[in-house]
Amino acid sequence: MAAISAKLVKELRDLTSAGIMDCKRALTETDGDIKKAIDVLREKGVAKAAKKSGRIAAEGLAAIRIDGDKAVALEVNSETDFVAKNEEFRQLIDTLGAHLLKNEPASSEEALKQNLEGTNGTVADYINGAIAKIGENISLRRFAVLHKTANETFGSYLHMGGRIASLVKMTGGDEETAKDIAMHVAAIKPRYLSEKDIPADVVSHEKDVLTKEALGEGKPANIVEKMVAGRLKKFFKEICLLDQPFVKDGDVTVKAYLKNKNAEVVSFVRYEVGEGIDKKEENFAEEVKAQIKQ
Repeated sequence: MAAISAKLVKELRDLTSAGIMDCKRALTETDGDIKKAIDVLREKGVAKAAKKSGRIAAEGLAAIRIDGDKAVALEVNSETDFVAKNEEFRQLIDTLGAHLLKNEPASSEEALKQNLEGTNGTVADYINGAIAKIGENISLRRFAVLHKTANETFGSYLHMGGRIASLVKMTGGDEETAKDIAMHVAAIKPRYLSEKDIPADVVSHEKDVLTKEALGEGKPANIVEKMVAGRLKKFFKEICLLDQPFVKDGDVTVKAYLKNKNAEVVSFVRYEVGEGIDKKEENFAEEVKAQIKQ
């Protein structure tokens, strides 16, 4: 069995707000697996508020580039947030965005192997050159290219200059409506467009956790089924864009807002910098002292 470190306990506590000993027991039971430990805490009713799906664990910027009927959302990671203010880093993102939009590689791995226009090398060579110049590790983490027809509209929104980037493709409505939905996506963090888009394994997992959570509260089996159905419906509304209360008017859902604008969302992309990436915690003062001694 893996040793459970204080750092791991602290990470789980930050994610769930559960007590230290509860976190340690959950981690011990799951052999140090954070995700499984969260489920254990929820099943036991210890961490009902475990809603965070991931922590900001890397730096860099997310960006949107739109060119006619094509648009790309991308995330480029760096080691520190200082780089996000670096003009060379921003130029790198702009260059990568233009390349992705023009060449539409199937993955980041494929993109790195492609020749970069205007250079004598590949995209990987270009990034490596930036690493050498800027002095930090840099990576193209993810991207998505969307196409639209003449009857469709793109909407985009950047929060905090690129900490969060959202891109929406919509039919009907207008550019202002599309931007409003992109702003909502950035702020409220939907995972799926509608209930029918939720993968079966996600539904099954949540239903299982909610069932164990309800049974752990001592409810009789005939009541548990109704409780789970209600809580599952609430869960769907929290993660599906169309069912969420609209960020600019909480009295209506996004679906109702769109209907009033004669619009429909076709697809959306939301990138939050570093989301879901484990980040090594550094003591800046100690790091400086270590460098001075070298």
